[in-house]
Amino acid sequence: MIHFIDIMEKEFILENVEESVLYPDIEPYAVYHLDVDHGHRIYVEESGNPEGIPLVYLHGGPGGHCKPQHRCLFDPTVYRIILFDQRGAGQSIPKASIENNTTYHLINDMEQLRQYLNIEKWVVFGASWGSTLALLYAQQHPENVLGLLLRSIFLATQRELDWVIKPDGVARIFPKQWQTFMDFAPAEYRYSPLTYYYQCLTGEDETLRQHATLNLATWTGCLVSFAQFVDPLSFSDELLQEIKIELHYVTHRYFIEEQQILNNINKLQNIQGIIIHGQQDLLCPLDGAYLLHQAWKNTRLDIVPTGGHLGSVPGMAKAVVKAAQDMAEMI
Repeated sequence: MIHFIDIMEKEFILENVEESVLYPDIEPYAVYHLDVDHGHRIYVEESGNPEGIPLVYLHGGPGGHCKPQHRCLFDPTVYRIILFDQRGAGQSIPKASIENNTTYHLINDMEQLRQYLNIEKWVVFGASWGSTLALLYAQQHPENVLGLLLRSIFLATQRELDWVIKPDGVARIFPKQWQTFMDFAPAEYRYSPLTYYYQCLTGEDETLRQHATLNLATWTGCLVSFAQFVDPLSFSDELLQEIKIELHYVTHRYFIEEQQILNNINKLQNIQGIIIHGQQDLLCPLDGAYLLHQAWKNTRLDIVPTGGHLGSVPGMAKAVVKAAQDMAEMI
């Protein structure tokens, strides 16, 4: 089933939700670091109803982090809301570490967290890269998943990467910004600019590291913001942390095989899922979500015509709130 959600027509009537769409701010009732392996400690917080439906939130990036508003997407009387920062990201330590930091380390961290919390099954929510991680986790541990809530689908395929860095992709919409992104790399890296960016980010030259961070963040940032930057980005350790981890995963092709998610879609057929995607998503075009929906029959695809990649815009946030309500009823 495919739903087109038009916030102007208010197709979905949200009950018990404030006009701002999100639930009121809530504070975590538990905050801690969980030791995983190889010296990594992931930052975890729990909020909502301790006896409610367990839900784990997987942030984007890789290299992003959880934010207070992420808790407010889910009914705190219904859900036990579990947020954590992935290895090296956010408040997890050591910060910005790419040692022993792969997709399967993250999946194992999720399992260790689930077991630590004594949860038999949980709902897994993933946004952007988080949707990739959610799908891979569910394919490896389907017996531990109550349902999947996925926003802004990214399947981590070469086609999706080419869309972002090749001249015949989204560069046709933002040619000036793409040229600036490309001009940073020497001519010999014309066909593999991210290789040079990665060398800069992991090298010893601080000036190059800062310029590479800002250039890459500006290019990808314009895709999620429709190039509407109010002020130029400024360098910060937090920005470097995010970009370094993201490029580490991109450079290693997310540590998975090409088309791995779709090739193993049969492992999800007994899991129900709701997919939310913006029609105007320029970073992760809608066709990826559509392909996933077509292959995975036990899903509903909610398309937000006014939505882009970010989940913070009203149309996307409203769709997630509604999907979480529906998932609770389905469970």
